Amino acid sequence: MTFTPFRIDVSDEVLDDLRARVARTRFTDRSGDRPWQGGADPDYLRDLVSYWADGFDWRAREAELNALPHYRAKIGGRRLHFVRVAGKRPAGAPAPLPLILSHGWPSSFVEMLPLVDRLTDPARYGGDPAEAFDVVVPSLPGFLWSELPEGPLTRAAMARTLHLLMTDILGHHRYGAFGGDVGGVVTGWLGALYPEQVAGIHMIHPPFPASFDAHPLSPAEQAYLDAEVAYDRTDGGYSAIMGTRPDTIAAALIDSPVGLAAWLVDKYRDWSDNHGELESRFDRDTLLTIITLYWASGSIGSSFRQYFDFDHNSPRPDITVPAAFTVSTEPSQANFPRQIAERACTDIRHWSEPGRGGHFMPLEEPDLLAGELTRFFTSLHRP
Repeated sequence: MTFTPFRIDVSDEVLDDLRARVARTRFTDRSGDRPWQGGADPDYLRDLVSYWADGFDWRAREAELNALPHYRAKIGGRRLHFVRVAGKRPAGAPAPLPLILSHGWPSSFVEMLPLVDRLTDPARYGGDPAEAFDVVVPSLPGFLWSELPEGPLTRAAMARTLHLLMTDILGHHRYGAFGGDVGGVVTGWLGALYPEQVAGIHMIHPPFPASFDAHPLSPAEQAYLDAEVAYDRTDGGYSAIMGTRPDTIAAALIDSPVGLAAWLVDKYRDWSDNHGELESRFDRDTLLTIITLYWASGSIGSSFRQYFDFDHNSPRPDITVPAAFTVSTEPSQANFPRQIAERACTDIRHWSEPGRGGHFMPLEEPDLLAGELTRFFTSLHRP
């Protein structure tokens, strides 16, 4: 199996159509008496869309993204997009442990780019150049220019695809894996399925065990699970519709750029550590880059497939490789007990609750997270 270079190349026709659609946008009135109370705030959307139409320079962002080495590989007959950046190491330094960084939903490879800089060129950020890593950042199957596989899109299927990328395509015999959200779950599956090749895993969302039957729940575990159920009653509408009627909502979002923006921005605000101020964590250019990538690739519907196929997932085996966790600060992770992760992982080497950085931590706290990744994976790779 081979891989070939790839460039992001959004046609003028697509961009002209996008601007025309944005110009014809109709906005709803706000529900409730507070901004964001009923979801994406119409006033914020008006401002964001105005900038999208008249201030956002996609061609400049496209050029920045294309400065990175992009590729596509065929795995199981389906194409997978990824970025691969070699570490800048001193002459004579030992080969590093390669790392694969996997994003979640509603995200993309763009989320990982601040980590790529810091992990491949640590000297630029005051780190040790001998600790530079080779880094691979895939677009998960169904996202952007990565095609869906044959059969259900399970976490195990995604893990198999990423493992083949790292081993058969790129030739790595041993590697480390990091991820959050869906990418974190896939990272856990990589550690469970391939302990001989996966040196260790790092996640910002600790895993659940395949079953809680091994021993009774502690009070802390029960309190967390109860709180999760309560939170889902206020936040779970998006996953309910994507898991049961994905084609219905996808039909609206693939036809309306502002509808797409609303669907994504709502989660960037809800799940990041922004204290109610979305742009304290993400500038508009970053948000619109991610939204434009979804629009140009037409992949919002396929990004829902892992929700629709959720019931096809089988119980995950225990994770026996060394594991590290830098727990995100977001409502769904509040008071997450380490005991739950210990039910799933037999060798937790590092547990950190920094109190900052949410669902999109690589974008929100890249220095913090890059330091945690470097310390953990370097410790695994030292003689």
